[in-house]
Amino acid sequence: MNDASARPVFDRTTQDIGNMVELGHLNVRVPDQRLATIFYVMGLGLTRDPYLVVGVDNTWINVGMCQFHLPVGPAQVLRGTTGLVLPDLDALVARLALVAPRLAGTRFGFTRAGDTVEVVCPWGNRIRCHAPDAARFGRITLGMPYIEIDVNRGTAAGIVRFYRDIIGSPGTLTHEAGAECARIAVGLGEVLVFRETDAALAPYDGHHVQVALADFSGPHRRLLERGLITEESNAAQYRFERIIDPQDGRDLAVIEHEVRSMRHPMYARALVNRNPEQTNTVYAPGRESWLAAMPPLPM
Repeated sequence: MNDASARPVFDRTTQDIGNMVELGHLNVRVPDQRLATIFYVMGLGLTRDPYLVVGVDNTWINVGMCQFHLPVGPAQVLRGTTGLVLPDLDALVARLALVAPRLAGTRFGFTRAGDTVEVVCPWGNRIRCHAPDAARFGRITLGMPYIEIDVNRGTAAGIVRFYRDIIGSPGTLTHEAGAECARIAVGLGEVLVFRETDAALAPYDGHHVQVALADFSGPHRRLLERGLITEESNAAQYRFERIIDPQDGRDLAVIEHEVRSMRHPMYARALVNRNPEQTNTVYAPGRESWLAAMPPLPM
């Protein structure tokens, strides 16, 4: 007979995952692929995908299990900040200083602030870089743990309701640095953060995020009932832009979501990540790749 009092006790809720099971990519257009390569590959130390989209009209940049997609076109700027975890901030600062002359005359810039490096891309996208931190970002050593999106005051609570009731993803309201935020769970450890601001928002320019859903048809039905579907891409993908309050239909925010199913052929695709400290002049055999997660933890 089992003694229930002797069994280990676990908080099973720590293993729950909401309906958004993957943060796949952030897509912003760039006018110049050469400058994009200098910034994202040479400066940030990320990796151009070696297998897909290898021409001059678009670039896919791997960052752990996520990507930036950078098609050529008039520049798009996320209304917010993309958070990255990078292995070595000192090495990052050295790389950024090295590419700075090549990016002169653009909006590029960077500042070190304690345990973060605030970076601006040549076209104005804000990127906040962190060192690996298990307490904040779990086991990630290279990745995109959050995308922070600026929204108007008074919208965060409704945004939590939208993702909970329509998309099926849990969210929480938090108060951070003087602003109300909606933190929406994505995948194993990523979040979409909608941060309220008093600043005027720039007109929406069409940039988008890509997510994957476990329950793919339920959110589609609820979005379609409300007239929110903007593209029926294929059997495994659709898109929407408007985020509304399910209670009263009020518009809260606009950012296109490219929504994929778990049957999409690129769901959870393994990505190649290089070790940016490995060069032809400073080389150690077998250390070309970078592992995007920390070593295993005891169960």
